Amino acid sequence: MRTYLDFEKPIAELESRVAELRALTAEDEAVSLTDEISRLEAKTNDALQRTYANLGPWQKTQVARHPERPHAQDYIDALIEEFVPLAGDRHFAEDHAIVGGLGRFRDRPVMVIGHEKGSDTESRLKHNFGMARPEGYRKAIRLMELADRFSLPVISIVDTAGAYPGIGAEERGQSEAIARSIDCCLALEVPIVAAVVGEGGSGGAVAIATANSVIMLEHSIYTVASPEAAASILWHDSARARDAATNMKITAQDLMEFGIIDIIVPEPLGGAHRDTAITIAATGEALGEALEAFDGMAGKDIRRHRRRKFLEMGEKV
Repeated sequence: MRTYLDFEKPIAELESRVAELRALTAEDEAVSLTDEISRLEAKTNDALQRTYANLGPWQKTQVARHPERPHAQDYIDALIEEFVPLAGDRHFAEDHAIVGGLGRFRDRPVMVIGHEKGSDTESRLKHNFGMARPEGYRKAIRLMELADRFSLPVISIVDTAGAYPGIGAEERGQSEAIARSIDCCLALEVPIVAAVVGEGGSGGAVAIATANSVIMLEHSIYTVASPEAAASILWHDSARARDAATNMKITAQDLMEFGIIDIIVPEPLGGAHRDTAITIAATGEALGEALEAFDGMAGKDIRRHRRRKFLEMGEKV
């Protein structure tokens, strides 16, 4: 069963009706409802086009959080050949919110690092809903340094509401781990390409998204704080998350205008969750083009490009 968002209720009703008619046709071959089904499908497609052509920031936030949206492991399984997962931060523990390892992307050896939210209750609990603890970021640092040592490009897949804010994480140096991860990104002499495929939340996202090129899916969000957190801070009322989302400029389109990101990847009509294969393939194309831009560039120039990119942010505002 497909999960529908609040603003998709009219679409849900139409698709439910189409499913009912298809079931009737399957039960009785003498009943021909082809014309009615075609009419309803056209109406559904029109409703999808109108709805998704006019999504507001809060609606995009809901789409970015859709439970059926492809996550990091889906991208790794589809795009990375010979993937070998690497685990542990060599200090405290393995953090399952961040997955990473070695593999081949289009015959190019790469290091892949990504937030994994999980796809069902069991896996979401295992991966802590994609909210990494300090050991997750320290693992990311270890993998990035390994990539730098062996001259491997880094691909990061960003999808997190933010770093885990629990007491244990704070006791083990959450903010320090994030800061060191950002610093590590800036210091590498290999290209880093980041793809924001769902939520890009706060320092938890920037920790592995301080990249030479930042890609965003059309209906993803990238923000300094979740709309709910921002509403609680600004108005002491998390129910005003819609207002926060609207004012924070968190959509791919806004961020492209400000020079925060570099590429917007179009999503299938109705969002990435409606056709994950097309979404992943399009993201792979964008990642490939972004990496090719740095072929033949010296390590120091790659590092200088990344630092300049972040120093120049905000100049368009």
